[in-house]
Formats: sequence, structure tokens, C-alpha cells
Amino acid sequence: MEIMYSSTRGGGAKVSASQAILKGLADDGGLFVPDRMPKFEVPLENLKDMSYQETAYEVMKLFLTDFTEEELKACIRGAYDDKFDTDVIAPLVKKQDAFYLELFHGKTIAFKDMALSILPYLMTTAAKKNGVKNEIVILTATSGDTGKAALAGFADVPGTSIIVFYPKDGVSPIQEKQMVTETGKNTMVVGVNGNFDDCQTGVKKIFNDSKLEKEMADKGYQFSSANSINIGRLVPQIVYYVYAYGQLIKQGEINPKDTMDVVVPTGNFGNILAAYYAKQIGLPIGKLVCASNENKVLFDFFGSGTYDRKRDFILTSSPSMDILISSNLERLIYKIAGNDASKTSDLMKQLAGDGEYTITDDMKAELSSFVGGFASEEETAKEISDVYKKTGYVIDPHTAVASYVCKDKANATQVKTVIASTASPYKFTRSVMMAIDADKYKDMGDFELVDELNKLSGVTIPQAVESIRTAPVLHDTVCEIEEMSEVVEKRLGLR
Repeated sequence: MEIMYSSTRGGGAKVSASQAILKGLADDGGLFVPDRMPKFEVPLENLKDMSYQETAYEVMKLFLTDFTEEELKACIRGAYDDKFDTDVIAPLVKKQDAFYLELFHGKTIAFKDMALSILPYLMTTAAKKNGVKNEIVILTATSGDTGKAALAGFADVPGTSIIVFYPKDGVSPIQEKQMVTETGKNTMVVGVNGNFDDCQTGVKKIFNDSKLEKEMADKGYQFSSANSINIGRLVPQIVYYVYAYGQLIKQGEINPKDTMDVVVPTGNFGNILAAYYAKQIGLPIGKLVCASNENKVLFDFFGSGTYDRKRDFILTSSPSMDILISSNLERLIYKIAGNDASKTSDLMKQLAGDGEYTITDDMKAELSSFVGGFASEEETAKEISDVYKKTGYVIDPHTAVASYVCKDKANATQVKTVIASTASPYKFTRSVMMAIDADKYKDMGDFELVDELNKLSGVTIPQAVESIRTAPVLHDTVCEIEEMSEVVEKRLGLR
């Protein structure tokens, strides 16, 4: 039976999976959600013998029901190939009592590759299925990692172009260099004088501009998104939690049907929502631990039931989590509101207007699987240092936030806990090396630190970093928040 998608805010007719992927965002500003939650069909004991690609097919076919088997398997083959530096795609590494799910072995060394490697294939297949002749313009806001992963995925893909907005002073030097050296002829990277929330709000505003939409259609363009607001981003992220469970069985750490907890460093809420969806389809996940940095809007929400974005925005060493408006939380709100689009829409209006909303006690009771935790900058740095000193294993600041929270939330039941390790330490060399030995490394340049990290960890320097050492800057556009739409219109020749 085909699964259809509707807006969290109730506007518009239901659409197929391929149509939802093409649109990215619903016409009323809501996010697409499935009209029912499918159930995983593979016996859990079989997971230990399945490759990442096989697992991906069994998960994704449940949600993308208007894709044929041949179409979906072709997308998976194209995505999960030698772009990844390991055949297993997402290794599960045990260090002491912690299990780190390494999601950074793709082309841009961050977890966004796990979904953004396949999204271009899903999108171009969806365009063919729906007879789309327009050029698809991918419009994306990034807090650091989505941008480069999206650029790498869509670079020179026929029938597409991509424009990425990032906070000019809110990403790491390596993250910025990765983006501004992108060579794809159909790519544009724009620094915004603002923070990630400003970029994300600006992109949503452009999406919801009906006049611009008509002007674009007249010129043969249509928007879509590569952010995790796109269901084509979210569904592939479910896969690696299912795969991790199979790896725990394979490593003899659990038996089939045993419970697994997950700890996810969280900003825009997409990654942990994927874990929640994995639980919904039948994976035995117990606790979903939402790990925040000092921008702890989600930690406060899970504790109080009030989501309040009215606070100072803090730039931290884990910039992909420097977010105060967690877009994907809307999908969870819709679910715990009993799939009530009207109630969800009202809460989102309160957030936009008053800067906060409070859920009901009944809704809060539906969040019993979620646990909030956070790590300060000092605690994050100490965790990087402690893990390295005890195990020789080097983790990035986002993973360190989750690792710290994992230890803080350790429970007496000894449930095996998987930490979503979301980025290579090479992407945040300065923060990592300063955490390990500030006095020794404080005066070194960014690429000197890359070489020192290589000596320290014994891990080969990723091509993603090596290739940008001397690469020329090709994107130098910087704009104000209110100029974002103008930049897009100029790029597309509309003004």
C-alpha cells in the first residue's frame, strides 16, 4: 500500500514520496510527513549479515513506495560506492564501553554525506517519474556540513543547480574552505552576515514567496531543498541506525530484540528524528538521548515542555549545533499532537510570532523515550582530551558533546548505547588539537594542525582536507540577511 505525504500544517493535498522530495517544503511552510508509519519487515537476526546497501534498500522501500525496486536500488548503488573510504560505509567502533557509529567516511567527512550522497539520485529519478522539465534549484542553509555535502552531491548534476547560504563567521575554517573552493559549474556559495537561524529563516522565506515561484516557473526553474526538511534527506538517515543495530548483533554485543539506546548530537533535530522513526518502524531503540551544546534550546524543551528561542545565540566549537530554531522538531510535534495539523500550525505560529510555545501535558507524556543532555564548551574540550588520553581515539567536538552526555546519562541497566559520531576530527582540527594540548598547538596554522593530528591519531588525512590545502577560492559572495532573495534572483537571471 502506497505511503503518501502531507504537510504538518494541513495545507494542500497529499503527495507521493517522489513529489515530496521534489518540493522539499510544503506549500504552507509545513514539512512533509508520512500518512502512516510502516513496519520493518526483515527479521532482526538477519541484520547482522546485511551490507549497508542491502539495509538501505529494506528501510527506504518502506517510505519511498512510488519508487520501483530497480529505481531505488540504482539510487543506492550510485550513492554508496567508492565515494566512501570504507566498504562498510558506517563503521561501529568500540572504545571502552562506548560504541561510536562513524558517519563521516563519505566525500566531505561529515554525517550529511550519508543522506546527501543519495539525494541527487532520488531527486533526478523523482523528476523523471513526474515529468519535470524545469531546472531544479536546490536552495540550502547550512551550519557547516550540509552545505559542502550538498554541493558535492549536486555538483554538475544535469538539470540541477544549487545555492548554499552559510553564516559568514559561524563555521570552522576547514568547513568554509571546503565550500568556497567548490568547483561545480552549477554551484554558488554565499556567506551571510548573520547566524544559521538567519540563513534558515531566509531560505524558508524565499521558498514561501509565491510571486518569486511564479517568476521562476516562467523561466523554467523550480525550488527544492537539500536540508533535512526534505523527506529525501530524512529517510536515508533512518538506515544507519538499523545498520548499527545489526553491527551490535554481529559483534556479539547484543542479541536480536535486545534494546539499544542512541545518543545524538543535535541541532536541527533531523538526525535524532531519524532515530525516532527507526524506533517507530520497529527497531528496538530504548532511549533517544538528545545531546546539545551551550545553545541548549532542545535540552530545555525536553525538561520543561516549552520551546523558547528567545535567548542569546552562542558560537561554539560545535557549529553544526549552533541552532535555536530546530526545524525538524515540527515533525515530532505533529506526531505527539496526534497528527493534528491545526494544533501544529498554531504552535509554529506562536514560535514565529512570540518566539516560544508550550506543549500540553498529554503531548509531553508522548516524549517519554527522549532524554535531554548538554555539554558546556569546557566539558566538550575535556571529553575530547579524556577520550584521547584513555583510548588514543580522537573525536570531533560534536561527537564529544554526545560522548560527554552519554557518560552523564549512563544507566544501571547497562543497555548498549550507540553514539552518533557525526564528523571527522579533521574537520575541526583547531578545536580538537587545542582540547588535547593548547600550549603546544595554539600558534600553529590550520593545515599545520592537520599534519599534527595525522601524527597524533595515525589516521590518514582525508582527501576532503588534503584537496583544499592550496585550492583557490571560487566563491566570495557575501550578503546581508535581507539581501538573500536578491542574490537568488540575480543568480537565476530574474533581475
